[in-house]
Amino acid sequence: MDYTVFWLTIGICLGFFVQTVTGFAGALIALPVLLFVMPLPDAIGYLSIFYMLSTPFHVYKEWRLINRQLLKQLFISSFFGLLIGILVLAYGQPIFLKKALGIFILLFVLNSLKSASEIKVLTKMKFIFGFLGGFFSGVFSTGGPLYLIIIKNQTPDVKVVRATMFGVLGLITLMRIPVLAFEGILTWQQCYNALYVLPFFVMALFLGKKVYSFINETMLKNSMLFLLCVSGVLLLIKN
Repeated sequence: MDYTVFWLTIGICLGFFVQTVTGFAGALIALPVLLFVMPLPDAIGYLSIFYMLSTPFHVYKEWRLINRQLLKQLFISSFFGLLIGILVLAYGQPIFLKKALGIFILLFVLNSLKSASEIKVLTKMKFIFGFLGGFFSGVFSTGGPLYLIIIKNQTPDVKVVRATMFGVLGLITLMRIPVLAFEGILTWQQCYNALYVLPFFVMALFLGKKVYSFINETMLKNSMLFLLCVSGVLLLIKN
């Protein structure tokens, strides 16, 4: 148990530190660490617990910057994608999907280095990206990059992008928790183990907020693209 809790603490703290700074990628950073000591469904359960704990903090802090209209537009498609994703997690063998997501993310990063006019078409695909974001949030808790792609194309303000990411991931968490509990993926034992990690988790949120206050918009935007690139590579090489 101690060994599991140790790696759980490392993964959660690293993931949610990054999440607090950039607005996404918490699961992408934490998941490879958690998978050292637990199966994928258990890792998704733990991530959901800590997303649930971090959501009120982030949404309260960033509420005035969140694009609430975009949240409404993404809600329905995300909900159906999430349901299907959790069913695949519970009853399927979804590992091959990680490779496809990794390739897609890397192609997007390469495309983002070109002129903005070449990626405007993505703004017309909110339903598809919402569905896919919900699906991968259900299967791997890694829908953040897909949401970042569409949100990034909706606004040039990187602070609004970051705030809206908190809103979207908070919305996904509220929808995901009851479904995971119903499917038996989220358990009371996980909630009990999470108590050991809680003080370190709070410290990670605090440090992430401090680091964010020192980062300018250009650095934040570059950090998002860098993390997208890293997440794409990790999805390709990790089983």
